[in-house]
Amino acid sequence: MIKKKINETNKKERNRSVSIILLLCAAWLVVFFVSFALGRYAVPVPQVIQILFHEMIELIAKVPFLGWLDDLICIPVTWTAKMESVVIMIRLPRILMACLVGGCLAAAGAAYQGVFQNPMASPDILGASNGAAFGAALAILLGSSLSVVTGTAFVMSMLTILIVFLVAHFAPGQKIVNLILAGIMTSSLFSAGTSYIKLVADPDDQLPAITYWMMGSLSGAELSDVAFVIVPMAIGLIPLLLLRWQINLLTLGDEEARALGVNTNVIRLVVIACATLVTAASVSVSGMIGWVGLVIPHLCRKMVGSNYRYLMPASVVCGAVFLLLVDNVSRNLLAVEIPIGILTAFVGAPFFIYLILHKEKYE
Repeated sequence: MIKKKINETNKKERNRSVSIILLLCAAWLVVFFVSFALGRYAVPVPQVIQILFHEMIELIAKVPFLGWLDDLICIPVTWTAKMESVVIMIRLPRILMACLVGGCLAAAGAAYQGVFQNPMASPDILGASNGAAFGAALAILLGSSLSVVTGTAFVMSMLTILIVFLVAHFAPGQKIVNLILAGIMTSSLFSAGTSYIKLVADPDDQLPAITYWMMGSLSGAELSDVAFVIVPMAIGLIPLLLLRWQINLLTLGDEEARALGVNTNVIRLVVIACATLVTAASVSVSGMIGWVGLVIPHLCRKMVGSNYRYLMPASVVCGAVFLLLVDNVSRNLLAVEIPIGILTAFVGAPFFIYLILHKEKYE
């Protein structure tokens, strides 16, 4: 009888969590299409859907043996060339980037909080953000193009994590503690390097560009940027979704996880590496956008609970919705675009204070 009641309770919780995730997906679809209609040049949602569907058919028709689709599916043109240019060349890359960056940062934050069993853990805990900032600042100082700035930020972010892992590996003591301490040390080192670059940068040209990049923004995003980051993001995000069962076991503690036949060291290393990879990819194209990886997992934990089977996908979708909404406010609230990092801080800082004032046992 007791077992039956437990199964019924688990089934209700599972159905509730799945329903919430489906609602989040529906909200993402709505926000995704509405975002195309927002901006200085208005494009009605029906035209947005037609343009996107038309471009999708055109893209599929280029695949060998699928050219007949272009003749079979005929969409009447009810939009202007300017509408198509705005939707495809300007808003599509930015909206896709907001979804990718938001989902990846939220997933990385949830993963770090589970692995380190710390509710304050966030994607920049190992120094990836400061490493990327140093790389971007150095590239801007050398007068590099935007694509080189993005690439240098990604490479320096990965180099930062390599240094952190090497220091943690050779240092005596607990590896998790060593990782955090090495992350703090390396973050401080690269932060000092970035400060020096800002000191010697041209105050009329280079310094404003470095400062604006560090505030976080998706302006100027192009489809080539999406193509650049989507591969490392997929390499990092897919394993996080597949390993969410094992992350549940890591939250129980090493002894309990080993008793269940889980190699905690390997799983922890893989999860940290994947979370760091998506963080590095995100920061390299968006700049330093804070708080998403801290706030969103906690919001999702309130909605679907602490089971990573549901928490991880919920965090990905909710992170995409959140950053998409923030980006819409960023580019439409004022005549001058507000950096996303400023807006996310307005949300994250009060939530951080809430966590401090309501200390509860971390689950």
